[in-house]
Amino acid sequence: MPFPDIDPVAFAIGPLTVRWYALAYIAGILLGWRLLSQSISRFPANAGPKDVADFVLWTVLGIIVGGRIGYLLFYGHDVLVQDPLAAFAVWQGGMSFHGGLAGSALAAWLFCRSRGLAFASFCDAIACVIPVGLLFGRIANFVNGELWGRPTDLPWGVIFPGAGPEPRHPSQLYEAALEGVLLFLVLRFLATRTSLINRPGALSGIFLVGYACSRILVEFVREPDAQLGYLAGPLTMGMLLSLPVLIIGAVLSARAVHRA
Repeated sequence: MPFPDIDPVAFAIGPLTVRWYALAYIAGILLGWRLLSQSISRFPANAGPKDVADFVLWTVLGIIVGGRIGYLLFYGHDVLVQDPLAAFAVWQGGMSFHGGLAGSALAAWLFCRSRGLAFASFCDAIACVIPVGLLFGRIANFVNGELWGRPTDLPWGVIFPGAGPEPRHPSQLYEAALEGVLLFLVLRFLATRTSLINRPGALSGIFLVGYACSRILVEFVREPDAQLGYLAGPLTMGMLLSLPVLIIGAVLSARAVHRA
């Protein structure tokens, strides 16, 4: 299939250009804010909608700073060495989910300490809405025609501009389906139909395991980053970064479930 004729620029007002990618981030944060405000009272985190509203700025800063630093460290360290000021050029693109996850986790820890909230339960509530942001983000990657997959002869292969004439896996949509839709439904079911909501850390761990498994699975059909390629055999940077996430998530969920 040819790549759909989608302009990555949503609209422009004079010199101000607004891209779909930026709108996807905004939509994910706003919808996550709404869902978290509606559900936070069910979690034993000693938090309410006002705390969620105050936390939005914290998490936005954590995502942007952590995502940018993570990208430069893991994927663009050569650029950082040549020009340290490139760390502040967020308009040039380049964000890492793993860095954003670390940044938002640090922001949540600092916020909970400042408010006297239960950190593990607060993270459980956040984990249940993160897939919404992942869904919008991966769709935005597809609209941008970036992070495409490897060549394929499957009927839904897409010919991406700038990726050669061969059809490729729409790996962005695979990730949107797994990390976004499926993981959201699984966490929502566990949060509303089981007692895991009263096991602080369990849902956060399940989210980490679910994300890591989804990312590693899709990495097998995703084209590795051009500046890095394969690290060893089929191993990519995305796989390497997801392995500790998988281990941490498994430990968190196991400890939470078996804790008295």
